[in-house]
Amino acid sequence: MKAAVAMVLLLAAVVGLQALREQSGTLAPQAGTGNLLYVRSGEFMTRAVLSFDSLAADVYWIRAVQHYGRSKLSGGVDKKYDILYPLLDLTTALDPKFDIAYRFGAVFLAERPPAGPGRPDQAIALLERGLRAQPGRWQLAQDLGFVHYWYLHDYLRAAEWFKRSSEIPGAPNWLAPLAAVTLAQGGSRGSSRQLWQQVLESADADWLRVQARFRLRQLDAMDQIAALEQAVKLYERRIGSLPMSWADMVRTGDLRGIPVDSERHPFELNPFWGTVTLDRASPLNPLPAPEQPR
Repeated sequence: MKAAVAMVLLLAAVVGLQALREQSGTLAPQAGTGNLLYVRSGEFMTRAVLSFDSLAADVYWIRAVQHYGRSKLSGGVDKKYDILYPLLDLTTALDPKFDIAYRFGAVFLAERPPAGPGRPDQAIALLERGLRAQPGRWQLAQDLGFVHYWYLHDYLRAAEWFKRSSEIPGAPNWLAPLAAVTLAQGGSRGSSRQLWQQVLESADADWLRVQARFRLRQLDAMDQIAALEQAVKLYERRIGSLPMSWADMVRTGDLRGIPVDSERHPFELNPFWGTVTLDRASPLNPLPAPEQPR
């Protein structure tokens, strides 16, 4: 009992000291940042913590969440997520069945800057490690399909992973049709909407349903942008020039009011090019990259 208490205190002290030094800037910078991870070898840490590997995994997972959250909420655009993957690597090395670390961690890693480091390659490596440790977890194979679909626009690989996940015992029956749709229509907003709607309706975790709702709101915004840009083109053809603001289109009756996204942020109109984008303050940023021609 005393050994367990000592291990808890030791791990908490190490994590607390590292977090404190990161915030105070007293550590020497590593690769241009103030983030430093004392141990990066999962094999070494597994030996070092003796039989307390699950406890140590929990501690490193908390550190990963703290690091991601602090980096995401930090000011400026040059956000640093440089120790995110090493923290997740340590977490899953210590506890190879730590499902939430694989699944949440993959989302953290794959998110495009500034919402994340923009490393879908690391997200894939993390999920593939999880699938090697738990080959019966169809959710991890499904998540690999999501990463290839949503972040890499590799619809062939996405379809392959959806098909593979559908063949694992216990997988939902909608995964096989989703593989076919992805292969036939990958890249269209319609197929993306179908994918996330299925997740929303059948996800087994609240965080995944939250993610699905967010992605569906992003797709709504992309539909709105496409419709608004079409309306701008029609205005230009009729009037002979681009509108300088939404107010011009409201006055001519082309719009009923200033268009806003689902978060009540007005869309931005570029009066020189006629393009429409999200307001910079909209929490729907950044939108997925434009659809790629097939």
